[in-house]
Amino acid sequence: MRVELERFAVIGDMGTLALVSDAGSVEWFCWPRFDSPSLFGRLLDDDGGHWTIAPTATVGARRQVYLSATNVIVTRLHTDSGVVEIEDLMAVGNGVRTLVRRARCRRGSVSMRSVMTVRPDYGRRDAVVDVGGGPSGTITIDIGDPDPLHLATSVPMTADNATITAEFDLDEGESAWFALGAAAVDADDVDRAVTTTVAYWHEWTARSTYRGRWREAVERSALTLKLLTHADTGGLIAAGTTSVPEVLGGERNWDYRFVWIRDAAFTLYALLELGYAEEASAFVGWLTKRLEASAARCADADSTNPPLSPLYDLDGNDDIDEIILDHWSGYADSSPVRVGNAASRQMQLDIYGELIDSLYIADKKSDGVSIDTWNHICTIVDWVIEHWEHPDDGMWEARSGPQRYTSSLMLCWVAVERAMRMARRRGRPADVDRWQGARDEMHRTLMERGCNDGVFTQILDGDTLDSSILLAPLVKVISPTDPMWLRTLDAIGDRLARGPLVDRYDVSVSEDGLEGQEGSFTICSFWYVEALAMAGRTDEARDLFDRLLSYATPTGLFSEEIGPDGRLLGNFPQAFTHLALISAAVRLDEGLAR
Repeated sequence: MRVELERFAVIGDMGTLALVSDAGSVEWFCWPRFDSPSLFGRLLDDDGGHWTIAPTATVGARRQVYLSATNVIVTRLHTDSGVVEIEDLMAVGNGVRTLVRRARCRRGSVSMRSVMTVRPDYGRRDAVVDVGGGPSGTITIDIGDPDPLHLATSVPMTADNATITAEFDLDEGESAWFALGAAAVDADDVDRAVTTTVAYWHEWTARSTYRGRWREAVERSALTLKLLTHADTGGLIAAGTTSVPEVLGGERNWDYRFVWIRDAAFTLYALLELGYAEEASAFVGWLTKRLEASAARCADADSTNPPLSPLYDLDGNDDIDEIILDHWSGYADSSPVRVGNAASRQMQLDIYGELIDSLYIADKKSDGVSIDTWNHICTIVDWVIEHWEHPDDGMWEARSGPQRYTSSLMLCWVAVERAMRMARRRGRPADVDRWQGARDEMHRTLMERGCNDGVFTQILDGDTLDSSILLAPLVKVISPTDPMWLRTLDAIGDRLARGPLVDRYDVSVSEDGLEGQEGSFTICSFWYVEALAMAGRTDEARDLFDRLLSYATPTGLFSEEIGPDGRLLGNFPQAFTHLALISAAVRLDEGLAR
């Protein structure tokens, strides 16, 4: 069974999240963390487990909306006999981690059924259900962890192995509640959880300083980024799922439940632009810890590994295995289903520019980074100067072997250039003359070998295009109105863009080590809008931005890609996409204000 991504919304508590369909079904839920094995995984296999609350009669019209300025979702289902609303949330701010579901009859009367099939460990084991193992009205579920889960509800339940069922009737005004979590709760606990959670999201959203033209889209993007942020560590995962394919039936299926260094500068920029200094500070803390570990690698003369991994788990570990779950068929039968990500072992030179750029932004917006952090930055810059001429695996994590990617060189330049700014801004000690010599040599190489017929290319001395170069004016490697850049922008528009949708590169001529095609990359589409706005083409940028927003789900969410049929593809929801949306909206507002 395939449920289109457009039919899902996301709820979460900054520890884990759940995808809820507009049919009232939770199809993806990992516990206790984003990167833990799933309990409900029907998104990726029919036997992956789910929790569906829905009318027993045929459903006609359906609608799914977020309560204003919250991450609380309401699914409205119409039948011939009545209308029911299902309210879904994960409790925030009350100390009890709980997935709360409430069904309320709004008109007429509706017969309802709740069916929960728990399939722990990506469906590789069976849950043990104990109807009498908890307080009255509570079922205890052993999922193989030291601590069981507890399912409490206001209606009678029955259990058959790992499937828990409840059937109940609701008349107009009546409701029933369910709560799945680490502790047993009662009706008063559920009421408090709902009140506290709604109040938390209202307060958090009110802190935003954005007052531009696209407030609704920016607000939803910010709320989504908050959901993808791990409260305990400050890390931001790339997406909430694994192995949702970039093309149906293809092999481009990856696990994105990790923290990418690449997201750093964009995350900090977006959070600070919206006034969320606390979240930005937490992410700086996460980055600083990675920086400390990287400096230790640089000091190890026997180490042949790059100082930074492209990605880390929430705890900061970069030893991430990649395995295939052979027993699952995959989303829409698109296997393989992967857990873990072998890109953690790649060398990607661009991440050093993104890391130091993010710390540069934080340094400007705060009292300044510590002297220990500055010393670690200097160590990284020295390493970049020694290795910038090496081939790497690139921003898009190709699996075809290292090359000299133009965007990697561009961001090596950013690493050195931003460190020079940090040194001069606060009078910090640094060998700035040596850094400047290396920075200038990088820039000359970029302009001499990273261009073909006056257009930036995917690799040095190459002739193919790559949308990663859209970052060039954003990171200030070239003026947004420079003739060379305008030629590149036109070339991308002519060869990689289809209206508002922009491809990463032409997979028919760019060898990336993988079979098949892919959809248009949504982040590249927002980068294109931002580049147009910076070039002064604000009317064109605004038109494309509005058209691009129309590809979001009805609840305003984006995945990684958009397919040729207009459907969302790739892991969902995608942090990088929502970061780019915020950045493009802010830039467009600036352009339209001139």
